Amino acid sequence: MGWSTRLREIINPVIEMLRPIPPLAWIPIAILWFGIGTKSAAFIIFLGVFFPILLNTISGVISIDSKLIEAARTLGANGKDIFFKILIPGSVPSILVGMRIGVGIGWMTLVAAEFTGVKTGYGLGYMIMTARDVQRPDEILAGMLVIGLVGIFINLCFQFVGSRILKWQ
Repeated sequence: MGWSTRLREIINPVIEMLRPIPPLAWIPIAILWFGIGTKSAAFIIFLGVFFPILLNTISGVISIDSKLIEAARTLGANGKDIFFKILIPGSVPSILVGMRIGVGIGWMTLVAAEFTGVKTGYGLGYMIMTARDVQRPDEILAGMLVIGLVGIFINLCFQFVGSRILKWQ
C-alpha cells in the first residue's frame, strides 16, 4: 500500500472504517466466530496489533525519498532490487515504531481479552477478574504491577533490537 497509490486508494477506505473500532468491541463477534478461548483472544490481539504496524509501514515506505528510487532505476535496479535494497531498509525504522506501538496495544488487548474470552483459569486478566469477584485488591494491584513490568520488558526488548538493527541512527 505504501508503494502502490492505486492499491492504497482501494484498500484505505476499508482500513479507515475498521481502524477506529476498538479491539475490545470485537470481543462478542470473536466469541461468536471462534468460541471462547485462545482463537478469539488471538483475533482480538491481531486487531490491536495490525493497524499500528500497517499504518507505520505505509508511512515508512511513503517517506522514502523518490530520488533514491529514481537513482536506483537509473543505475539499472529492477523492482525486486528497489523493494529489498531501498524500500525495506528505508522503512524499517517506521516498521519498528509500529511494532512497538502494536505490541503495546496487543499486550493490553491480551489482558482485556482474558477478562471475558477465556474458558480456563489462566492469564493475568482472568486473575484480576477473579480477584475482583472475591474482593482482593492486593491481587488486583499485583496483577496490574506484573502487567506494567512485562510491558516495560517488552519495550526494552524492542529498543534493544532496534538499536542493533538501526546502528546508523
